[in-house]
Amino acid sequence: MALIPSVYLERIIFMFDAFTKVVAQADARGEFLSSAQIDALASVVADSNKRMDSVNRITSNASKIVTNAARDLFDQQPALIAPGGNAYTHRRMAACLRDMEIILRYVTYAVFTGDASVLEDRCLNGLRETYLALGVPGASVAEGVRKMKDAAMALVNDLNGITPGDCSALASEIGTYFDRAAAAVG
Repeated sequence: MALIPSVYLERIIFMFDAFTKVVAQADARGEFLSSAQIDALASVVADSNKRMDSVNRITSNASKIVTNAARDLFDQQPALIAPGGNAYTHRRMAACLRDMEIILRYVTYAVFTGDASVLEDRCLNGLRETYLALGVPGASVAEGVRKMKDAAMALVNDLNGITPGDCSALASEIGTYFDRAAAAVG
């Protein structure tokens, strides 16, 4: 038995999930798949390479995205790293960077699946309340998310090494995931 390379397995799992949802919904209604549903599934297959390229670019640059976004944020808001600031001390700075990395990771999960529910349910749900309880300035976190968005969008919109084709809809979709995250914490 031949092993399936992981990059292909990830694509198969993503497509299988999308196909399973559509088929299960049609089956629950006792209907055949409509032409629109078949076209939507064909679009999933056609766009999967662009989606994977975008996720791979963001993921392989995640450390740089988070570090540069934090550096820019702290340059813009130096009170955060001054004594008494929310990112003052190494422990608090590490927690800030960890949170930014987690948000970025869940954004990539949403991009991969084409569905914001994993981002909403597992990352953003209750995050604002947690930050309020801890005294974390949500507006600063939201600004950090916007800075990560800018860096990620620059990578996604760079057409070198991306599967040929129009990526504007995917880029717009990716932007909405970052916007949701910024709105959830801000």
